[in-house]
Amino acid sequence: MVRRTMILLNALCLLGALCLFNALGLFASADASAQNEGFGWPLTPRPHVVRAFDLPDERWLPGHRGVDLATEPGAAVLAAGDGVVVYAGLVADKPVVSIEHPGGLRTTYEPVDAGVSAGDRVRRGQPIGTVAAGHPGCPTTACLHWGLRRDRDYLDPTALVNSRPVRLEPVVATYR
Repeated sequence: MVRRTMILLNALCLLGALCLFNALGLFASADASAQNEGFGWPLTPRPHVVRAFDLPDERWLPGHRGVDLATEPGAAVLAAGDGVVVYAGLVADKPVVSIEHPGGLRTTYEPVDAGVSAGDRVRRGQPIGTVAAGHPGCPTTACLHWGLRRDRDYLDPTALVNSRPVRLEPVVATYR
């Protein structure tokens, strides 16, 4: 009886934790792809990811808070989804465009010579500028750095275009 009660309590705690994690957006990559089916790649044809997303363990540690996509200088950069341009200008001498999307998501694109201005409404697939040369560490002719945030949390932007089913593993508890 005690063993059965403990198993039931653990199952309820796990379910409660999963609901809380989802509500807080801690399953952000799966949540982003599920809620934002209206997103596409910012380059055509579908680009090759030459540097993957690498979120550091702590905010202040080095990492890669986006993905680098192989391209050519002058390639058209497309809005990944519908939204409003919230920034188009220089950040630390790099040309950047940021778009706010429904659901509190924000995508960023750099280095991009902007063809849009802050306040412009954009649609998925609409050109927002062209890739500028000079992305440090790019192993190809040029790279587009594509980032994604929800509030202050960085997310993997490929979750917007790569739909993968969420699979939960069973919890096996041992009691003594």
